[in-house]
Amino acid sequence: MNNNIVIKVDQLHKVYGSTVAVDAVSFEVRAGEIFGMVGPNGAGKTTTAECLEGLRDPDGGAIQVFGMSPQKDGHALRERIGVQLQTSALQERLKVWEALDLFGSFYPRPVEREQLLEQMGLTEKRDAKFGKLSGGQKQRLFIALALINDPDLVFLDELTTGLDPQARHAMWDMVRGIRDKGKTVFLTTHFMEEAERLCDRVAIIDRGKIVALDSPESLIRRLSADNRVVFTVEGKFDPQPFLQLPNVTRVEPNGEKVVVHGKTNQVVVDVVTMLVSNGYRFRDLRTEQPNLEDVFMALTGHEMMD
Repeated sequence: MNNNIVIKVDQLHKVYGSTVAVDAVSFEVRAGEIFGMVGPNGAGKTTTAECLEGLRDPDGGAIQVFGMSPQKDGHALRERIGVQLQTSALQERLKVWEALDLFGSFYPRPVEREQLLEQMGLTEKRDAKFGKLSGGQKQRLFIALALINDPDLVFLDELTTGLDPQARHAMWDMVRGIRDKGKTVFLTTHFMEEAERLCDRVAIIDRGKIVALDSPESLIRRLSADNRVVFTVEGKFDPQPFLQLPNVTRVEPNGEKVVVHGKTNQVVVDVVTMLVSNGYRFRDLRTEQPNLEDVFMALTGHEMMD
């Protein structure tokens, strides 16, 4: 196995009864990158991750993680990986430092407890009981537990679900910090913005199949999607003059809110000029660039569903 390839998946297949959860999925993950598997709930992300972690047996295909089989070499592999599961819980009265000590006892050379507490911003909560932690603090603790064995590869499954925006951004910084320490991160998420902000490469999965795999920038650039000018207008709005502008492809009025789609950045100047020359009173004008959500919709023909 190429030393630069941490994970190699070839035609992975997994079914539950009559439901095909993962359908002939193939990809590679390179050392030192944040690799994202992104798609709606039920797309097959968690099932794929659990096969890689050795928690589920695939029904077909081949998997190698560090050149090992997660199903046959589970004990050796667990020395080198850390896992944060989508749904996790600890005993409510267990203290933060006790949880780290407990999980550290499973490994021959665990990371020093106080070092992890500081890294995860949990030093002040070291004596707090698990049941008293906030959602963001619990997630930070689960990351700390995933890092207790100083793994080379970390799996993070739907890390920020249920967190407020501030806690979500703090989690993103922590994930970047893990990668900056030379580790590889395999991230599953249904938040397209999260994948776009964090990942070096993403595999977009829908209904068990990978529909695209590349860097977020390359996927968005390849799409050649419209830029959007969004604004709120007072009074009656006539889209026809805007449709005559050379760079405008579509106008979508929705009550007071209007979205104008265009092919170049010049559309912003053209739209503002038209608004002013026609005497419209407008506010909250902003531009929106194409993003991974647009890529997903173009590739699948439907919107993401949380």
